[in-house]
Amino acid sequence: MSALSDTDPKQFIADFFTDFTADLLRDEEDPAVIVDRYHTPDIIQVADGHVMDRDKLIAHTRPVRRNRPTSRMEVHEAQLSGDRLAARYTLHVRNRGTDLTIEVCFFGRFAPDGRMRRSHMLTRTVSAPGPKDAAPGAPGGDEEPS
Repeated sequence: MSALSDTDPKQFIADFFTDFTADLLRDEEDPAVIVDRYHTPDIIQVADGHVMDRDKLIAHTRPVRRNRPTSRMEVHEAQLSGDRLAARYTLHVRNRGTDLTIEVCFFGRFAPDGRMRRSHMLTRTVSAPGPKDAAPGAPGGDEEPS
């Protein structure tokens, strides 16, 4: 993991989450060791009002390991000011046969070594377009009125 000041903020946040997830899925290393590699001991994450401390974050790794989702992250913008990083990104996840697209607004603070110490995330799951969402005249869409 690189220090926060050593890289472009868009690349830093993409690498942070991608590498954290890859480490969780790579082998059977103790999840607490992996969480501690990427987060300070006093980590607090708030996602849509749900608060996770270190113990809850470690517990959260169990379903990730069990379900083994694949994901891709598109960082649209990221800004850095001292130890604070703000980013807007889209997370594309395939989990147990279901595709999800999640828009995220992220606000976080990081230690000088690049570990996360605080974060607040606001998320919105965007559904895949269905037949009623398709453009008129498009396959699966409503026909244009005559």
